Amino acid sequence: MPNMQHRCADPVQVPHSFCIHGSIREIDLSSNTTFPCEIASTAAFAPIAECAGVIRMEKINKFYQVAGKPLHVLKDLDLIIEDGEYVSIMGSSGSGKSTLLNILGILDDYDSGTYSLADITVKDLSEAKAARYRNEYIGFVFQSFHLLPFKNAVENVALPLYYSGMNRRKRNALALDYLDRVGLKDWAEHLPTEMSGGQKQRLAIARALITKPHVILADEPTGALDSTTSNEVMEVIEEVNREGITVVVVTHERDIAERTQRIIELHDGAVS
Repeated sequence: MPNMQHRCADPVQVPHSFCIHGSIREIDLSSNTTFPCEIASTAAFAPIAECAGVIRMEKINKFYQVAGKPLHVLKDLDLIIEDGEYVSIMGSSGSGKSTLLNILGILDDYDSGTYSLADITVKDLSEAKAARYRNEYIGFVFQSFHLLPFKNAVENVALPLYYSGMNRRKRNALALDYLDRVGLKDWAEHLPTEMSGGQKQRLAIARALITKPHVILADEPTGALDSTTSNEVMEVIEEVNREGITVVVVTHERDIAERTQRIIELHDGAVS
């Protein structure tokens, strides 16, 4: 049988910036860049503009002013997350994880580059439009839950629908359905203060799901939980992903990250 590796010796012609398996790559056109046969034979090379992805970031830069001097936090960051993907973001303190999460969640703006969410360009939005996009496209799950202590479980889950103008009876009925999905239907009338940490996080997941978002952003979702409860919460998150919702988990726990389909490592403000 002929050696197929040798039949791929000629350089593969690709754009300067291109997409391969959901990631943005660049090459130096002045060099004689070639790709291994196993990549050349299976990869779909395409310009960045044609890359699929519910989340697409190109050359994102973010600066903060610290003591009157600019601090460069995100540096030409490129990122593509495909529709229905389940990924984790890791990085040491100061790597830019929190800043990236805030930009992804339309909680903060960026200084240069482009960010599109479900084919909508996210840049210089008014507060009203940013809030509307967050409510329509993104569900948040936080380490500290961010539940209203004076509202019961149904009311907490139904809260995002209040801002969409849905009447109380309908939104509470939907909230009860979502509580049932995360195993908390019997706790519908309980306050968060009467729940365990794992129950609070499942309640937060139900609240994140009720608007049928494109993306769930989970910021250290197991950070305040023991190992057994962490596993239970991650099983709920994974079930959400199996239903086709894109899930992005920011975590410092390697065992949690390894449960995802892909780990994105941040180092000094860029994907390493």
